[in-house]
Amino acid sequence: MKFIGDFHIHGRYAQACSKLTTLEDLERNAKIKGLDILGTGDMQHPLWFKEITSKLKEDENGILWSKNKFPFIWQTEISLAYTQGGKGRRIHHVVLAPNKEVVEQFITELLKKGRIDYDGRPIFGMSSIEFVEMLRSISTDIEIIPAHAWTSWMSIFGSKSGFDSVEECFEEKAKYIHAIETGISSDPPMNRRISKLDNYNLVSFSDPHSSHPWRLGREATLFDCTLTYKSILKAIRTGEGLRGTIEANPEYGKYHIDGHRACGVSLDFNETKKLKGICPVCKKTLTVGVEYRVEELADRTIAKNVPFFQEVLPLSELICAVHTIKNPAAKKTMEIYTELIKNFKTEYTILLNTPLEDLKKIVTEKLAEVILLNREHKLKIKPGYDGVYGEIVLEKNKESEKPLTKKLQKSLAEF
Repeated sequence: MKFIGDFHIHGRYAQACSKLTTLEDLERNAKIKGLDILGTGDMQHPLWFKEITSKLKEDENGILWSKNKFPFIWQTEISLAYTQGGKGRRIHHVVLAPNKEVVEQFITELLKKGRIDYDGRPIFGMSSIEFVEMLRSISTDIEIIPAHAWTSWMSIFGSKSGFDSVEECFEEKAKYIHAIETGISSDPPMNRRISKLDNYNLVSFSDPHSSHPWRLGREATLFDCTLTYKSILKAIRTGEGLRGTIEANPEYGKYHIDGHRACGVSLDFNETKKLKGICPVCKKTLTVGVEYRVEELADRTIAKNVPFFQEVLPLSELICAVHTIKNPAAKKTMEIYTELIKNFKTEYTILLNTPLEDLKKIVTEKLAEVILLNREHKLKIKPGYDGVYGEIVLEKNKESEKPLTKKLQKSLAEF
């Protein structure tokens, strides 16, 4: 059975996430997106857990079903803050669990470490090594996946507090890590330039902070296995049944290149190296991005053993770029989006499969062509940096292609 899953989700009790998200919202927009199964998100949060158990019914295979027969699996994200190797670490992990009984034991163990009611993504002062030990003492069927593995902040390889390898982070417990989440600012070819990662499968999930279709499923993983927790777990752990990923273009990610948002400075890794990591405007340390970290750790010029993946940006982003609309939730954006969904059923179908001539019957020729360019990975994107999303650059907007302002060019020359 082939299906598409997004297993890094948040509910409305997670900080910096929409307070309006419900399980019904997630299901409805997952269907519009073309997703076949979701993670529950925030499974240990007491109010969200209550909602999950009251609205979803778990079967004997560890799959939870809504009243409309849409499937979920138990999932959360946990933040760990600790010191290891003489350096402060802030690492996030996605956690998958096989059933309600295991989740209840997980909750019991977390409560021994601290509170779980203040945030759907709670913080605990234990190392990743201790975390693995604790979870495996509950069930060996719990899966831990380093989340958004390259993001500057709060990730296993991040420039601010990360490690240089899975083994450095988990030490002897690294054998229990089977996959890493690529994150929006990296893609499989970037990860496969590091030979140490060859032993780890690559998965991709969206980490949406709302249930909107332009956030939900912007990254996802393709499976070919039975729809059971054990089969999904086997696919993630062994690669058998793992077909590949849907990825956002890494340039779209908020931490792809280096920079300072406050200073309006964005730089590629070569420029950052020349400046020794110092912002040319404020003279403080730059936020070093994913591209730089990959270059720093890569031991291959050309990627090897790259699994199947397809890079596409969310449909709403394409509509906004073509029609110069800033808000993906704007009335005009939603009118065009809704008309496309009405005709072609799901966003993935539109982004990945619908022929150009069919698209032209519903939308402008320009938008139809941009959807095709997106599918063929031919769109130009001004890379994201220091918390700023990347920006689609169309021919009519060449001014935005300029990487540096005159003021910044002058600052660089004087640095």
